[in-house]
Amino acid sequence: MRSILILGAAALAIATAAPAFAQDAAPQSPSPAAAKGADASATAATLAVGAMVKDKTGAPIGTVTEVKPDATGKQVATIKMGADTFAVETEKLAIADGSATINASAAELKAMLKK
Repeated sequence: MRSILILGAAALAIATAAPAFAQDAAPQSPSPAAAKGADASATAATLAVGAMVKDKTGAPIGTVTEVKPDATGKQVATIKMGADTFAVETEKLAIADGSATINASAAELKAMLKK
C-alpha cells in the first residue's frame, strides 16, 4: 500500500511539473514585446518602407507603407494588408532581418479591421 501511495504522489508531482518544464524548454517565438525595450528611434530605423509584415504564424500579410511619429512622438508604421490599411506603433512589432512580425493572425487582424 505504501509503494502505491509513493508512486501516486510521484506521478502527481510529475504531472503538475511537466507543463512548467515544457514551457521552459519550448522555444519562444519572437514577440512584439521584444521590441519594447529597444530605443524607438533605433526600431524605426530598422523598419523601412517596403518591409514585409508577417502575422504571428510567420505568414506574410502585407508591407510597411510609411513609418513616422504620431502626435505623441511614438513611431508608427502604416501597414497595407490587401485592400486594408492600418497603423501600429513600431514598438509593438518584432523586427528582425528587415521584416516585422505582429502578434496577431491575419484572421484576427481582419476581424479587428471590420469593427
